Amino acid sequence: MFAALVPPAEAVEDLDAFLEPRRDVGGQLRWTDPDQWHVTLAFMADVPERALDRLVEELHEAATGRPALSLRIRGAGAFPEVYDARVLWAGVDGATDALVALARGVRRAAARAGASPQGGPFHPHVTVARSRRPFESTRWLRVLDAYAGPAWTAAEVTLFASHLGEGRGHRPRHEPVAVVPLGDQDR
Repeated sequence: MFAALVPPAEAVEDLDAFLEPRRDVGGQLRWTDPDQWHVTLAFMADVPERALDRLVEELHEAATGRPALSLRIRGAGAFPEVYDARVLWAGVDGATDALVALARGVRRAAARAGASPQGGPFHPHVTVARSRRPFESTRWLRVLDAYAGPAWTAAEVTLFASHLGEGRGHRPRHEPVAVVPLGDQDR
């Protein structure tokens, strides 16, 4: 499972249109499906069924009182590093201090619910491509650095269950399990 912010259709379509003419030259890259683009706040490899209701409650608590965030997709990076990349991503900027605080709060909420979050430091991003073999990504980072998408407002956190191998091309299928509004909105 994972908790994430989902960019609106306009932001997804804009990035997709930017990447479309460039995808054919990235032979070894497997481009991610734009319908699954998201900004992961917390990844939880194994959430016990008994912890799911508590996780949703804790996410509500973490989101209450936090404002909606003005964000945009901009910049680029690679994991684990530029010269030995396996993942190519587009960055997220805007209200980044509030975004980092939200991710920290969501990760604490997951831990309190018994859904141990995993991963290293939070780097706000949208994964756009993966590679089975490591590659030198400098050229792609230059291309993606030229992109600056439209501003959008993130007003909710979505909790997803990931079903491995059930998506298009045997990729994961992400199923929304709960949507938690940011702010003081009613449940």
